[in-house]
Amino acid sequence: MRLTVKLYATLADYLPAGSRHNRVAVDVGEAASVSEVLAPYAIPAKQTHLVLLNGVFIPAEKRASTRLKEDDTLAVWPPIAGG
Repeated sequence: MRLTVKLYATLADYLPAGSRHNRVAVDVGEAASVSEVLAPYAIPAKQTHLVLLNGVFIPAEKRASTRLKEDDTLAVWPPIAGG
């Protein structure tokens, strides 16, 4: 199945070379979990602060059990500090 992964801010560095607009279309196995989809990018767990599946927040404890569907969009942001 095909879906979109968007990595924002410093996480964009984890995308494959040639990715545009902080996103990449990926093909994954049927009913892949959020964790399974993010695993190939080797993003440290502490850096996956905000994860949205089709605009809905997925807490860390539900990422291994939340399954994706065709055409879903997974967006991830790192923790951001400000002042």
